[in-house]
Amino acid sequence: MMLDYNSLLLALGVSATCLTLTALGSWLARRAETFLLTCTVGLVLVVSGIFTYVFYVEQPGRLLGAANFVLLHGGFATIWGAGYQFRTNRLPLWGIVIRAFLAMASAVPSMIVGLDGLAFMADNLAIAFLLFATARQYWLGRAEAPAPLTGITALYTLTAISFVLCAAVLISDGRLVLGAAPKNWAEDLSLAMCIAGMTGIGALSLALHQWRLAARHRIDAITDPLTGLLNRRALFDRHGTRAMGASTAVIVFDIDHFKSVNDRYGHAAGDHVLKVFAGELSANCRNGDTAARLGGEEFALVLKEIMPGRAELAAERIRKAFEDRDIYIEDEVLKCTVSVGVAPGRSKPLDFDAMLNEADKALYVAKRGGRNRVELASHLHSVPAGVVRSAS
Repeated sequence: MMLDYNSLLLALGVSATCLTLTALGSWLARRAETFLLTCTVGLVLVVSGIFTYVFYVEQPGRLLGAANFVLLHGGFATIWGAGYQFRTNRLPLWGIVIRAFLAMASAVPSMIVGLDGLAFMADNLAIAFLLFATARQYWLGRAEAPAPLTGITALYTLTAISFVLCAAVLISDGRLVLGAAPKNWAEDLSLAMCIAGMTGIGALSLALHQWRLAARHRIDAITDPLTGLLNRRALFDRHGTRAMGASTAVIVFDIDHFKSVNDRYGHAAGDHVLKVFAGELSANCRNGDTAARLGGEEFALVLKEIMPGRAELAAERIRKAFEDRDIYIEDEVLKCTVSVGVAPGRSKPLDFDAMLNEADKALYVAKRGGRNRVELASHLHSVPAGVVRSAS
């Protein structure tokens, strides 16, 4: 037995409500995913619009029809904003307002003056435009999770096409005044597509949410929470089993007299100093290089495709930049320095652990030699502050 139009509308309302609860529950599980909250707001408006339309079908009226348009257009514009926010982490508030206003302006005035046929043509086209725009946002962000995002894009696109078909049937009919809700094969198809789309988008959104959670856990496991650099584990995972050739160098840094900074200014000040140095290290990383915090005040930098003599130049540049930084601690300006050990690449490849050990030995020589200097591990050449010599 075929479902009648009202039953399909109610099924759509239930499906949209379930998707709303799914989005809300996902946001409550991870508050950082604010696009889910934006999506929830949009879906609440859409659900309200659907049930308003149920009443309109039973008893058509201009104000009820206009209210339906306002709710649906505001909801779909907000859902577009959620897609944009998913991709960019920015809420396009004015973009939502402008799109909602333009959609409402295309249909509401016609409904108010009694041209409900024209109003529904514009309504369907406006919703289709908003759905196409939403699909585009997820398509642009598909690199993050290709399978679920491609699926979400496809469902939004197919739903948008169903609204285009509704508009096309009304336009071909040519009546500007209907006196009732439009009922035709395109409307039935659109309702069925919306129900399937809501269900599919809900399932794929759950999969996407779980994928993001897993990705975040992976990132947390390899990242130093204070500085945002890789941690020691990630450094060894990346380089621990690889032979380090002649074009690779390992540099180890240790902030001088760091304990005295903590003792005099407190651990919050020490954390700030670590963040400042991490910033200098990141600023001097090229594509392919690896910066990591080994622990405490000790950091490492692995340089790839580095020319002979360039590793110590890079180390000296970082040392000098950190020495020149004014670090503001409450009302004081703190000056800090760093000692550096450099293990340049050898013609005979070494494993990463051996290279790191060489850089560590050079670092200890630098600290014994007066600190604030770069020491080269190849023949333990001293590179005093402000002077850089190439490895012999």
